[in-house]
Amino acid sequence: MERIVLEVTLTLFMIYRFMLFGYIILSWFPNGRESPIAVFLGRLVEPYLSIFRSFIPPLGMIDISPIVALIALHFIQNGVVFIIRLLFGLV
Repeated sequence: MERIVLEVTLTLFMIYRFMLFGYIILSWFPNGRESPIAVFLGRLVEPYLSIFRSFIPPLGMIDISPIVALIALHFIQNGVVFIIRLLFGLV
């Protein structure tokens, strides 16, 4: 049971990470954020990215908040996995 919970959790984090990457890449193209896929991804990832954009100002034309958001997501994933292992007595 604990293995299934861990695998599902890791898979969900991986999917969200791919969604973030996809949204970031779409932002590099003109009118990329107006496509239906980008609008869908934006609804899912903008709330998370807006947390980092609120306190990390852009450096000229470069927005580094997605990089910080991806790093934070990695630490969040590790914390969630640790808590799941604690709950199942695997630590």
